[in-house]
Amino acid sequence: MHQMTLAEIARGLADKKFSSEELTKVLLARITQLDPQLNSFISLTEDLAIEQAKAADARRANGESGALLGAPIAHKDLFCTQGIRTSCGSKMLDNFKAPYDATVVAKLAAAGAVTLGKTNMDEFAMGSANESSWYGAVKNPWNLEHVPGGSSGGSAAAVAARLLPAATATDTGGSIRQPAAFTNLTGLKPTYGRVSRWGMIAYASSLDQGGPLARTAEDCAILLQGMAGFDPNDSTSIDEPVPDYSASLGESLQGLRIGVPKEYFSAGLDPRIAELIQNSIQQLQKLGAVIKEISLPNMQYAIPAYYVIAPAEASSNLSRFDGVRFGHRCENPENLIDLYKRSRGEGFGAEVQRRIMVGAYALSAGYYDAYYLKAQKIRRLVKNDFMAAFNEVDIILGPTTPNPAWKLGAKNSDPVAAYLEDVYTITANLAGLPGLSMPAGFVDGLPVGVQLLAPYFQEGRLLNVAHQYQLNTDWHTRTPTGF
Repeated sequence: MHQMTLAEIARGLADKKFSSEELTKVLLARITQLDPQLNSFISLTEDLAIEQAKAADARRANGESGALLGAPIAHKDLFCTQGIRTSCGSKMLDNFKAPYDATVVAKLAAAGAVTLGKTNMDEFAMGSANESSWYGAVKNPWNLEHVPGGSSGGSAAAVAARLLPAATATDTGGSIRQPAAFTNLTGLKPTYGRVSRWGMIAYASSLDQGGPLARTAEDCAILLQGMAGFDPNDSTSIDEPVPDYSASLGESLQGLRIGVPKEYFSAGLDPRIAELIQNSIQQLQKLGAVIKEISLPNMQYAIPAYYVIAPAEASSNLSRFDGVRFGHRCENPENLIDLYKRSRGEGFGAEVQRRIMVGAYALSAGYYDAYYLKAQKIRRLVKNDFMAAFNEVDIILGPTTPNPAWKLGAKNSDPVAAYLEDVYTITANLAGLPGLSMPAGFVDGLPVGVQLLAPYFQEGRLLNVAHQYQLNTDWHTRTPTGF
């Protein structure tokens, strides 16, 4: 049962081959047995899961149907879930039980999805390795000595290890696509505004976007269908009709124009990954796609711009965690200033503190124009590069990451080295574009991903290209040894 995809589960439930309750119990037992090796979950919600599974079975017995009705999933632990701990991987929120459901949680629950638990993540989504969590690092099921990517590493590791078929995740600078690449999954960051951010605890508000992590493009289409849509509670949500993503998965790639930026194949890219990307390009050419070299000239400025904008927004968003209303509070504060200082000093980990300090500096009176304003101008240049490119091509293809997953602890003493691993992913967040990573092969037994980018609201195009690719390759079917 644990090897089934979301699509296969939907068919099995519809054909009454098993019940949602039976499937849920199998997966909960599997999580209990195997997750101690991975540390991919922060909270298990067994009682809620069984209750939701029984309700889904009753709805099916009454004639209801739906791809997500009775399907087991998990939520990254920054989506608020009513009455359940929502920690953001931080000591600061270890005691926080959300008083309401995030829109994504509510929409998926209404569709009949079964919540198995909340997955581990980098603290407040800040990291590329899932090592900054207060609950400990997550391990990569392909090699337990390596990172699974971040910040959605818990969701990625759990799905890759077949503990569940799919999970929600978020992407601020690559935090869906990079873990997908490191764990042999398909991960989609939708267009900014396509998925509601209401109830999704913020890291950087103009960059964060929720999306699906699953083994196949077909499964991502199913999960995104349940997540996407306009939300009046979210001022950044865009009132744009949501197409039937699954219905567009059968379209031919004949004549599809794929742009390959020359900047992607620089000295920083592992040559073995470059070879796998070329193999993917050849496969798509066989399916009828036309390849064209393009240029994204301002890509080189994306990382410095991102690491000004994201920390600046983080320093503002995280100012609310002060030990007063909710979250960690220090013992016996001497006065209000002591309460603030010690609560935040004890509640936040090193990476979060680092980014808050960088952001506060960039926003300070003497440096706002020199740093934050200039970074926003670079952001516009990056977006303009993409708009020019999409006048010539339909999608853009390249590597998801410059290297495969590194060993746990390998980059802890050099945060900048970890930041550079986001070089191919952060541009989509700066521009607000949809991006997808899909499995493309292995280097030294570790998975490698290929990234696809599309114009605004063309998630269906990305999912179709990935689906056609997966119909003709088997990388996505590989399972890590022992799982």
